[in-house]
Amino acid sequence: MRLEEGGSQIMKGSGHHTRSLLCSFADVDECAQGLDDCHTNAICQNTLTSYKCSCKPGYQGEGRQCEDIDECENELNGGCVHDCLNIPGNYRCTCFDGFMLAHDGHNCLDVDECLENNGGCQHTCVNVMGSYECRCKEGFFLSDNQHTCIHRLEVTCNHGNGGCQHSCEDTADGPECSCHPQYKMHADGRSCLEREDAVPEVTESNATSVVDGDKRVKRRLLMETCAVNNGGCDRTCKDTSTGVHCSCPVGFTLQLDGKTCKDIDECQTHNGGCDHFCKNTVGSFDCSCKKGFKLLTDEKSCQDVDECSLDRTCDHSCINHPGTFTCTCNKGYTLYGFTHCGDTNECSVNNGGCQQVCVNTVGSYECRCHSAYKLHWNKKDCVEVKGVLPTSMSPHVSLHCGKSGGGDRCFLRCHSGIHLSSGLQETYSVTCGSSSTLRSKQQKSNDSAFGDVTTIRTSVTFKVNEGKCSLKKAELFPEGLRPALPEKHSSVKESFRYANLTCSFSKQVPGAPGRPSTTKEMFITVEFELEINQKEVTASCDLSCTIKRTEKRLRKAIRALRKAANREHFHLQLSGMELEGANKSPRTSEHQLESCGVGQSHAGNQCVSCRAGTYYDGVQERCMCPNGTFQNEEGQITCEPCPRSENPGALKTPEAWNVSECGGLCQPGEYSADGFAPCQLCALGTFQPEAGRTSCFPCGGGLPTKHLGATSFQDCETRVQCSPGHFYNTTTHRCIRCPAGTYQPEFGKNNCVSCPGNTTTDFDGSTNITQCKDRRCGGELGDFTGYIESPNYPGNYPANTECTWTINPPPKRRILIVVPEIFLPIEDDCGDYLVMRKTSSSNSVTTYETCQTYERPIAFTSRSKKLWIQFKSNEGNSARGFQVPYVTYDEDYQELIEDIVRDGRLYASENHQEILKDKKLIKALFDVLAHPQNYFKYTAQESREMFPRSFIRLLRSKVSRFLRPYK
Repeated sequence: MRLEEGGSQIMKGSGHHTRSLLCSFADVDECAQGLDDCHTNAICQNTLTSYKCSCKPGYQGEGRQCEDIDECENELNGGCVHDCLNIPGNYRCTCFDGFMLAHDGHNCLDVDECLENNGGCQHTCVNVMGSYECRCKEGFFLSDNQHTCIHRLEVTCNHGNGGCQHSCEDTADGPECSCHPQYKMHADGRSCLEREDAVPEVTESNATSVVDGDKRVKRRLLMETCAVNNGGCDRTCKDTSTGVHCSCPVGFTLQLDGKTCKDIDECQTHNGGCDHFCKNTVGSFDCSCKKGFKLLTDEKSCQDVDECSLDRTCDHSCINHPGTFTCTCNKGYTLYGFTHCGDTNECSVNNGGCQQVCVNTVGSYECRCHSAYKLHWNKKDCVEVKGVLPTSMSPHVSLHCGKSGGGDRCFLRCHSGIHLSSGLQETYSVTCGSSSTLRSKQQKSNDSAFGDVTTIRTSVTFKVNEGKCSLKKAELFPEGLRPALPEKHSSVKESFRYANLTCSFSKQVPGAPGRPSTTKEMFITVEFELEINQKEVTASCDLSCTIKRTEKRLRKAIRALRKAANREHFHLQLSGMELEGANKSPRTSEHQLESCGVGQSHAGNQCVSCRAGTYYDGVQERCMCPNGTFQNEEGQITCEPCPRSENPGALKTPEAWNVSECGGLCQPGEYSADGFAPCQLCALGTFQPEAGRTSCFPCGGGLPTKHLGATSFQDCETRVQCSPGHFYNTTTHRCIRCPAGTYQPEFGKNNCVSCPGNTTTDFDGSTNITQCKDRRCGGELGDFTGYIESPNYPGNYPANTECTWTINPPPKRRILIVVPEIFLPIEDDCGDYLVMRKTSSSNSVTTYETCQTYERPIAFTSRSKKLWIQFKSNEGNSARGFQVPYVTYDEDYQELIEDIVRDGRLYASENHQEILKDKKLIKALFDVLAHPQNYFKYTAQESREMFPRSFIRLLRSKVSRFLRPYK
């Protein structure tokens, strides 16, 4: 039975267990368990007898169906004074040009344009409702551009002929001009144009008057002089034998009256020569570029900004495009916030495809099996182990060290299981063999078959000053060292089942964070794993003794390895290629082509990684994969054998880039005992999205599939179809909202995807990866330079977040801040704000505070010697936020810095504004602002290539004037 109450429904008679009519009953919370049928835009409220569905604010309906209310359709226009914009579940008020939205979100307040740069008026700016007007002082009149003022000459007909071209007559209102009979008056009231339609009759009387008039005009013209009211000229006046001669500066044209100068709109002709945008100014014009481009030094041409060449653009890889860029992430990571990469939790989707246990790792994941099972070759399924598991595996790695060729040399050979990862720039990682770490973890206590194996792990880290992390083919081996150091001369011979070698670049000394190193140092870490079979323990040497002997050998090997590495005599042998693990930066001649890194081949004069489906063959010096092998990653130096490789000729042709291309695999929707043909279709009620599998996944909850051979859960016949932001619960057969920290962009799914890395969502029911946000406050605070950054920048910042930073510069230094742009939603009644003041006390000196979006940059100095900065957001709307750099400078330059940042010319030009947004130029600008004398270390050519001429002139005059007393 259903009782309706306005916009909600109360459901009765379900979800309760009763013993009798008068007995007590146990209430079930249908809302918490997803047993309700409330609409997505409704709120479920549990009641003592059942539950209640109520539409969310901004929606209307009975609870099971909710429709958006268009608040703008009512006669009150949503309460908006100007325009009303309807949005799902809400609405927004906007204002006409010249007005800004008030804090109440409804009223529109007039913008006083006169407060900023006097509205651009030369004399007086008068604010009017929705606009403003420029007015001139007495004796001046407003020019055609409505901003500048022109001097109104107090003339009579005796001075400059009153500005008249022909006849002039003094009246109470000033000089009045007239023309000769054969002319007509111009619209300016002073110039005369020759008539074309009539030729006047000349009589004796009017001929006399014309002659007298001409004489009077000539007499008055000869009386004009530039010394009196500038000869009536707007700009430049020059005395000549025939009277004054007026001229105009560049950017203006002389009008027909010979006196007035009018601005030329250069943008009307060929766009002023500008590549993109042209904006006319009084006496000149400015070119500007589209977003993602910068203006070149000719101040007309636009060039694409290569964002990928800037610091901190992308976490992993960056691809530049005209006017923009794209960030991509390494395998196992997901892009969020436009530029950041977070670890992908593959296990959150269909258990990672694992048949039994899925374990997420950073940048990857692994499937594991329960006791008495081992992992199938497809690394997803688990196969029951018949008989006793092997106690150990044959070694994959060998280390040989000894004296040869004039020094200690070490060779680390990898025989199988090679995997190369180039990682990020200036790093690489090589793994050989397979680690028993996972095996020992999963079977530590419940698998006695591994009880006879003891694993010893050790690692060594050494540094190479002025080194370079790049695997290169060894070119200069002493005689007798190819292909490897003869084992009979080896002082150290050790075998391992697993090794991991990592080379990375660091600017900090290990163990001393924050203390910068004076040189670039390459750090190489080698991790070894060695197994000891306890069955090899003898009566004379027990297990403890055997372990100690092995550890002693390892220490000896590590000493030899460290010694060889310090002398640059450490080499790798991978798949038959002899390599140098780290070497000093090469000093090649101009004509010498540097060799490519491992896993790369030459393509013209560039090095490119061997694509997936191939590996770099060191002997043939080309990328390939023979029959019976595959390779699913780029830049590798081996190919993996295909399953059933005993007959490689029957497998796929060379260059298989995936195990599925090896041939004979069961296709998605199929399975077999070993994953190879002959295969069977997945039964009804099961599905399989991957190839080469040994079983199919059940739909769950007794759900059937639409047909045999289903390939996804979406083929299961669910009772309802779940919308994005929800997942299907096969137990309750209801759609459940994705919990916070997850999202689901598709229809009809039975899972939600975990947000990457450390990100989470603001609320439940998220439908897109863009709703996953990093809540950590960003920035780097240094003594001389640094920056602060809103969480998740440049993506939208999360709701209900709070960040605080404190900038405390060294003694006798002050702080300069540049806000290139800031994006905060004003419609939230200042619920999101950024404030900078001396301390956390609201009564302390405030330097900067805003809760609005400003795309116009601003630079300012701190009003206090240190800064406490806070950013806070509420649960309402979100925006991109900010990235604000700062620099500290010597307080002796306070006067100069203030002079620069307070000069309106720094912001007047769009080209100047772009400098404060250009990360590359801001570095140079900070250098000059922090240490003004450094301005002179830049050559004239460098300055011209970096900054507009107008900007250079602005700085040169100020810096030179300030430093001149110290020369």
